[in-house]
Amino acid sequence: MKDHAYVILGATGGIGSALCRRITGRGGQLLLAARDEAKLAALGEELGAPYMAVDAAEPADVKAAIERCKEAHGRFDGIVNSVGSILLRPAHMTKVEDFDATVRTNLRSAFATVHAGAAALRRGGGSIVLVSTAAARTGLPNHEAIAAAKAGVQGLALSAAATYAPQGIRVNVVAPGLVDTPLAAPITSSEKALETSRAMHALGRIGEPDEVASAIEWMLDPGQGWVTGQVLGVDGGLSSARTR
Repeated sequence: MKDHAYVILGATGGIGSALCRRITGRGGQLLLAARDEAKLAALGEELGAPYMAVDAAEPADVKAAIERCKEAHGRFDGIVNSVGSILLRPAHMTKVEDFDATVRTNLRSAFATVHAGAAALRRGGGSIVLVSTAAARTGLPNHEAIAAAKAGVQGLALSAAATYAPQGIRVNVVAPGLVDTPLAAPITSSEKALETSRAMHALGRIGEPDEVASAIEWMLDPGQGWVTGQVLGVDGGLSSARTR
């Protein structure tokens, strides 16, 4: 990973920023991309990395970020989409506009990542990593919108892995359980909700951003050149193990 250059969408989020720190700590080069320019500037100053405000759901914005990465570092080796949202509401209480926003943030941004990333990597190969959720792998109540959007992310990744394998492009997914990030604050700020969430995970706790970032880093690394079309659960056993 040393000297390789990557675009990180959602760079200022809990998982995204942990990932950026891991990659720069190993000598990797980054183009930080997110919506909030003030947060990007602070993270960019901390890491000594260039940044760009983008709407990750717009392919043209993602393409521009990739071009900025090439200009800054002279190369582009992969892209991560760590953009996401959490909408916990049963289907009959979910407004159509909220469902559409969930799909746009999660699935459309994943498509934009593959659309622009694959086009830029077709000559030299590289890695695309998307982020899903354990809720797309197991039925959880009140997760209809986010589960649908993230299940779409997984289907997109599996098809893209097959499409672009001949060009040496690897496409993989990390699917976390509940992680202690600012995005999850509506859940983690309530002790009752947090305790319920802990009990749902076989390991009895929620995740830390760096634990998910570590898995993304592993998938992104060119050392994993024989790994593609995989959905890796980093979820404390939420999607696969029951202790009671």
